[in-house]
Amino acid sequence: MQIMIVEDNSMLRDNLLLLLGGEPDMEIVGSYGSAEAALAQLEGKTPDFMLVDLGLPGMSGIELIRLVKEKHPLMDIMVHTVFDGRDTVFAAIKAGASGYILKGATPRELIESIHNLCQGGAPMSPKIARAIISELQEVKISEEYILSAREKEILSGLELGNTYKELAALLNISPHTIHSHIKKIYEKLHAKSRREALTKAKRKGII
Repeated sequence: MQIMIVEDNSMLRDNLLLLLGGEPDMEIVGSYGSAEAALAQLEGKTPDFMLVDLGLPGMSGIELIRLVKEKHPLMDIMVHTVFDGRDTVFAAIKAGASGYILKGATPRELIESIHNLCQGGAPMSPKIARAIISELQEVKISEEYILSAREKEILSGLELGNTYKELAALLNISPHTIHSHIKKIYEKLHAKSRREALTKAKRKGII
């Protein structure tokens, strides 16, 4: 496994060279203190794996990840950083990182994470994994409240096959009001038909 390291802290970079270079199945093909230096060397070599810090001088690690993935979409990239903010984590993942390990992990944890990633996994420090889960749960909860209680009631009635007139009679409101509610439902779900609205509502867990 050929590895490139991008880390601006020279002491940590040297430690990573010793640690990873000592593994029998790992070969360090480059270690650089900036994104620009790493990109320049990538023109002549394509390692299997890149370990990237985010707080780099000049070009950020996130921008480096994005550029590398554009040119080498199959290359595995793992973030190794102190930054654990949600925005930073998601920006790195969207840029193309497949792993996110916080500095402070033990040497063995780092090595196992690299192996995990190269075997098709997506290793993340527990704190990062928890942040991602929380974010997804919040998105799910917010989607449940896209529609009002009345709109959910009407959508459930549509699912049962009721017509506008039948729904109006059941809910004791006018067919015109039913039509207005359904129009809003379509707008909120970005749907163009009853079937599409029901499909999206079910997918989002609204009904």
